[in-house]
Amino acid sequence: MKRPSYKELNNKIHQAREAVLESRIYFLDQEIIAADALEIGYLVKDISNVLSGILNEITPSNYAGQRPPQRSYEDKIKGCELFAFKWENKRFGRELYLKFVLKESLMWLVSFHPNRETEGE
Repeated sequence: MKRPSYKELNNKIHQAREAVLESRIYFLDQEIIAADALEIGYLVKDISNVLSGILNEITPSNYAGQRPPQRSYEDKIKGCELFAFKWENKRFGRELYLKFVLKESLMWLVSFHPNRETEGE
């Protein structure tokens, strides 16, 4: 069986949702997240509400990461598995890309931006 399974992805989404609801969100690179927030059309101060809605919207079928999940090489989350998703988001009217890591009880936001693979098509 290839990892991550549907059940594993569902669990990761649930864990991320819980971390967001409890304000346990960390940014890997705050400047990049802020620039991407402007591009998407929300304010960084609203990230909890935005992520809460998104994590209620995505499903394991939206998984866009590697199988098995790639491991991070960034010092803060080194060795942690990266979970990436892309889907058509109704709120912002575009396809979005979200990548996060779960480390201990924290959700590390690695990437959250418009899906750049489809831009210009």
